Amino acid sequence: MKRGFRLFFVCLLLFILTIPVSLFADKATENIVSDVVETFDGEDSAYEWYVQGSKFIAEDYPKYKLVDGFPFALYGRAGDGQGHQVLGMQAAFDRKGFNYLEIFPVEEGPDGLVPAKISLPGRVKELDLWAWGSLYKFTFEVHVEDYRGYVYVLPMGSLNYTGWQNLRISIPTYIPQSQVYIPNYRNLKLIKFVLRTEPDENVAGFDFYMDHVKVLTDVFESRFDGDEFVRPETRSQIWPEEEE
Repeated sequence: MKRGFRLFFVCLLLFILTIPVSLFADKATENIVSDVVETFDGEDSAYEWYVQGSKFIAEDYPKYKLVDGFPFALYGRAGDGQGHQVLGMQAAFDRKGFNYLEIFPVEEGPDGLVPAKISLPGRVKELDLWAWGSLYKFTFEVHVEDYRGYVYVLPMGSLNYTGWQNLRISIPTYIPQSQVYIPNYRNLKLIKFVLRTEPDENVAGFDFYMDHVKVLTDVFESRFDGDEFVRPETRSQIWPEEEE
């Protein structure tokens, strides 16, 4: 009995050793890079943004626009002379409660501006941005969508602080960003950011600013004969109507 077990164990070990290393290559190899998704720097801003309030938003609110400014932690107190801007907004609600502001990218549609989705590069490990707080008991979250169309709400933390702070969220491993088929990786999409008010917090009027949305992401891909057909730029040329 013991001899048979040993023989089985040796055969199993030999089988494992003969498995091609390439089967595990993508799992073991990473190329982690930092990629800036949005700077809000005027003409250099990658997207157009829209802000809307929930049911009890006060009349003529929210107001929003790009304004001059930047976090000192990014560029130093004197800045770098590039004229940086941030997305600023002002809001008020008619009553306390579970109010919120939605902040999302838009694009031109057949009948005007419609919500857009920002495709995030690679397999995203972390997402971060700079948010300006003014001691209100608000919270901030990001909504992302996987390749199957499922949307995930990821809390980024409290805004109950003073001035600029960096908010960061690790993307949970249960959110799929790859598949067994080619192309293996399937990009996450950024849907929107949401600012939420605590039900007992003052909402008579407040300001909020945000800047420099960035991801830390793994862009490694194994090369193979014919891999040019999975590159996004090639696919968009061959199949211009395809939804990524």
